[in-house]
This record gives sequence, C-alpha cells and structure tokens, in this order.
Amino acid sequence: MFFTQTFSDTNIDSELVSQAKIAFGAIMADKAAGKLPVLNLPEEDFRVSELEGIAAGFRENFKSVVVLGTGGSSLGGQALVALAQDQWDFRSNGPRLVFLDNIDPDTFDRFFGSVNIKNTGFIVISKSGGTAETLCQLHSILEFMQKQSVQPTSEQFLIITEPKNSELRSIAEEMKFPTLPHDMLIGGRFAALSVVGLLPAMIAGLDARKILEGAKQVLNGNESGSYITGSAWTMGNYTNGHSLSVMMPYCDRLQLFCKWYRQLWAESLGKEGKGITPIAAYGTVDQHSQLQLYLDGPKDKMFTVLATHHKGLGSPVQSKGTLSGHSMGDLMQAEQQATIETLSRRGSPVRVFDIPAVNEQALGGLMMHFMLETMIMARLMKINAFDQPAVEEGKILAKKYLTEDKAA
Repeated sequence: MFFTQTFSDTNIDSELVSQAKIAFGAIMADKAAGKLPVLNLPEEDFRVSELEGIAAGFRENFKSVVVLGTGGSSLGGQALVALAQDQWDFRSNGPRLVFLDNIDPDTFDRFFGSVNIKNTGFIVISKSGGTAETLCQLHSILEFMQKQSVQPTSEQFLIITEPKNSELRSIAEEMKFPTLPHDMLIGGRFAALSVVGLLPAMIAGLDARKILEGAKQVLNGNESGSYITGSAWTMGNYTNGHSLSVMMPYCDRLQLFCKWYRQLWAESLGKEGKGITPIAAYGTVDQHSQLQLYLDGPKDKMFTVLATHHKGLGSPVQSKGTLSGHSMGDLMQAEQQATIETLSRRGSPVRVFDIPAVNEQALGGLMMHFMLETMIMARLMKINAFDQPAVEEGKILAKKYLTEDKAA
C-alpha cells in the first residue's frame, strides 16, 4: 500500500458514499467510451519508451533545463520533480531543472544574468498554443539569445502543444523546433501523468513507470477505493459549512504537490456559486503562522494532513533539555501527530494520509486519488470539472488592454 487514509470522524454519511460510488461508475463508463483519456494514461507506459530518448538527450547535452509554461503546464512537473531536486540540490548526475512559470520581468532579468544560455535546454508547454504568458516567455528567451549571438537549435528546444494550428506551433515550424502532442481532451490541470509531467520527471532522474504504476493501482481500486470515501467525507463536510480545504504535508518534497492540488481543486470545482477553497499549508512551518487561526478561528475548514514517517531520522541532539537524545525526525513526528490530534480535539474534520515512503509510486497514486476525487466531487456538486469559463473573461480583457495600449 502506498498510503492509507483515515478520518477523525468515522461516521461518514452512507448515502453520500452510495452517491460517490454511482458517480465513480459514471466516470468509469466515460472512460470506457473514450471520453476521459486522462484515465488511460496509467495504462499507457509505452509512452514512457517514446520519451526515454528525449529525456536522455536533455540529460546528456545540458547543464540546465528550463520548463516554460504556467498553471497546469508547469505545476504537475514541479510536483514530480520535487521528489528528486530541491532549491539546494546541484548534483552532477543530471541537469538542474528550472520552472519559469510567471512573467515577472525582474525574474527573467536575473535568470538571463546567471545562465549560460548555450548549456541550457528549453521545454515549452502550452496546451492551446496560445497562452499569452508562455508565448511571452519564449519570445523573451529567443530575443536574449539573439542579443548574445547564440543560434537556437532543434536539440535545445522542445515544444509541447496540441496538434493544431496555433501561434506556438507556428513558431516551432518557423524555428524548426521539434514538437510533442498535448492530448486535446486532457486539460492542463489533469495532465501531470502525461508528457507534461513525466518528461521533466524523467530528466530529473525519476522512474516514470513507477509513477504510472502508483496511479494505476489507485485507479484499479487496490488502495481500497480511497477516493470514494474521501469524496463522501469531503462532500459531507462541504454541506455542513466547511467551505475551505486545507492540505498540510509534513514533508518538504510534497509542498509543491499541494500547489498542484490547489489548482486542480480550485479550477475544477469553483463554479456556479459553488466551490471549496483549497489552501496549501506546510508543516511544521505553518504551525507558526496559520495554526492559531485553524484551531481558534471560524469552523469553516476541513483538513487533509499528508503524514510521512520521520521517527529516528537525523542525528540525536547532544544537549540537555526536552530535545536531548531525540533526532530532528523525532521532533517532526511528534509535531505532526500533535497537530492532527489538536485539530481533531477542537472539532475540526481531519483526514490523514499515512505515507510510509515518499516515492514515485506514492506520488503517482496521490495524483490519481485527487484527480478521481475531483471528478467525483464535481458530479456530486452537479458541475463540470473540466471547464473554466470565468477565467476566459480575464484573458479576453488582458488582450483588450494590450491592444488599447498599443493603439495609444
């Protein structure tokens, strides 16, 4: 078992469990009808074979690999790569991966001032091929290379986008950059188990087949249908006034997973006046910034704690006092358990994912769990999990302001 899920309140509404089972059955019927290709990804490890040569090329030819993209084009890859690399990790057994997911000019200026552009590869991801932020990022890179008299090469750039006409595809064709298809029926926030997330993970040295194996086992129910009971628990708390969902990992490598979950949950379920606001917390750090509110503030939150095993890890503290003879892992384990118990005693709904090992299988399984839970919740809430109509209004306005500014 990659993880087990337990609840502070074991009295989960049986009617909601039945409704969740019906919703899951409808989801699997859509899968069988070819309407949900995202659920076929765990069974398509042949795609990993297709990516192995590409990943090897980036690993062998570049000291750094930069992933350009935003939202679902970036967060899934970031969550997976965090298993292998962090902000202090400059190991020599592969390139350093950098995710540039924003358009802050200062960040790009600092990036240009620190990078050897000749030794850097670029993966550019936009499902539609028209994402303004990603196009701006790419143009900035190409213009910097031109100023440096560096010719972009087909080995240095890879474009991932839908197989249709778009501005990004036009750039790829003009520059003779290779492309990989982004499945047109898989939205960005559901694409972590596709080439979008797996290729960066493979470049970081992770085993993509193990990621897919973890997802497959969860999808096939080997984790006891955790997404069904999880959905019933979540829906029950939502109807009881808990409109905020706090996810709190006690593991640095799962911090970016929470940001991936935040997008998945918010964009999929925040519609038609409905929704559960996701909050990415961070143990133990947020015990010193948010826990007071969680314990003594409004009772409008449900909590998902990603509990990992730390006991005995690290060297024992050689000093007098409470910490004497205890390791850093002992303290982490004690604070994790204390937070879970205190939240529960204060009457907050808490569920715990016990994760014995934070590895590829566990993370693939967790991703599949929350994608399924999101799909089930959307059906229980009678909304479409796969669109984002309100976001489009902002995109249209941004383009309008750019046009007006240019005209002025």
